[in-house]
Amino acid sequence: MFQHGPFVKAEIERVIDDDPEVRDSIRQVLSRVGFDVSTADNGETGIQAFYERPPDVVIVDIIMPRNNGIEVIRKIRGSFPGARIVAITGGGNFGLFGYKPGTLVTEAYLASASASGAVSCYTTPLTSRQLWTRPADSGQAGCR
Repeated sequence: MFQHGPFVKAEIERVIDDDPEVRDSIRQVLSRVGFDVSTADNGETGIQAFYERPPDVVIVDIIMPRNNGIEVIRKIRGSFPGARIVAITGGGNFGLFGYKPGTLVTEAYLASASASGAVSCYTTPLTSRQLWTRPADSGQAGCR
């Protein structure tokens, strides 16, 4: 792991998201800047892959089938207390007038992710800066 300016760059990242467009977009952005990125399309597969080859950072969607993101965070955190986990969600953002990132449902998902041990939480769509920036201390849980 090394730092470049305000960014902390990890060697290996795992993206766990059931939406192929989100998952592949994150993989492409991070791969372009030198990260080794692997992906999983559901929580169950993501947890299994984590145990086989623990990454430096896990980016996990909260709303997924076969172990939702909160379950993934709890399982990983239970076995690897120092894991750096970033929670993302777009859930609860759609209504009569389209995308709404500040809805109560979305905030509740992110609060639950934080309470479960995510070190950062974001609503989708993500910016490149959000993808590149990581908490420096993996031992501090709680979304900021």
